[in-house]
Amino acid sequence: MELVCLDLEGVLVPEIWIAFAEKTGIPEFKRTTRDEPDYDKLMHYRMDLLDKHGLGLNEITDAISRIEPLIGAHEFLDKLRERTQVMILSDTFDQFGRPLMRKLNWPTLFCNSLLVDEKGHITGYKLRCPHTKLTTVRALQSCGFETIAAGDSFNDLEMIRASKAGFLFRSTPAIKAANPDIPALDTYDEFLAAIFEAL
Repeated sequence: MELVCLDLEGVLVPEIWIAFAEKTGIPEFKRTTRDEPDYDKLMHYRMDLLDKHGLGLNEITDAISRIEPLIGAHEFLDKLRERTQVMILSDTFDQFGRPLMRKLNWPTLFCNSLLVDEKGHITGYKLRCPHTKLTTVRALQSCGFETIAAGDSFNDLEMIRASKAGFLFRSTPAIKAANPDIPALDTYDEFLAAIFEAL
């Protein structure tokens, strides 16, 4: 049995931190996993910025409340779920993902958790497991699933390469150039067709 594993941000919804950067007018928050392959380094960079500007979870969730799925994402996901099981594997956080899952009709989301103090300051984060996406794909495979994986960032490459079939979706020129063996797609129609062919 096949199971499709999708990244969230950049694939189904806009990048949360970019939306936050635009809302706050602080361009440094635009740095994402498309730019920085070291997730721990990226998160400490973000937490330092939040502390510097006196921002916390409330301000981020306010920005998230304004985010809508990418045009065509809801229809793509609905059509895909008619044919196969879908799981979203994201390095976002439960506190960020929940309102976005409502807008996508509640697909299954595996993500991480933020550590937040009583004042709403983000003090740290907790990964579900090391190499969260790869570890999850390997666990699914150990249960008898054949995985098909797709994403747009550095942190998606492990799960893409470990899967029966894998795709880059709306990725950066640099990531596509560094991984020419991975099919790179830019529209939901071709994305859906490629996944259906791999099923």
